Amino acid sequence: MDDAVRELVFGWLTKAMHDLASARILGSGNDPVLDTAIYHCHQAAEKALKGFLLCHGEPFGKTHDLEVLATLAARIDAGYSRWQEVAIALTPYATQYRYPGVADPDIAEFTRAFDHATAFCEFVFSRLPDIKLNSG
Repeated sequence: MDDAVRELVFGWLTKAMHDLASARILGSGNDPVLDTAIYHCHQAAEKALKGFLLCHGEPFGKTHDLEVLATLAARIDAGYSRWQEVAIALTPYATQYRYPGVADPDIAEFTRAFDHATAFCEFVFSRLPDIKLNSG
């Protein structure tokens, strides 16, 4: 992988980590902002997936559908197949709570989404051993 691609992959993965950190902060405390926090769970998984795909030269177009992105990733690494259910579960959070008219998620739903996003991102990071990140 050339330096320009490595830098862009690192950028995607850094943004994924920032989204996880944002979700954690927004979802905690006495007055959590769960609609925005859960959106960041989706975003973390999406950006991690796109970083992986970019690293392997796999075009992904403009999509927020994690199932589509995970299917593309599974063509490169069969381990992604076991993450399809997580991808399906997280995909709606790209839009579900972004606009008025829908009740905000509760803490249990956010916690599930955050746990899924965290585990999924850790999996993606583990599949890119030459991209050094501090995922803490």
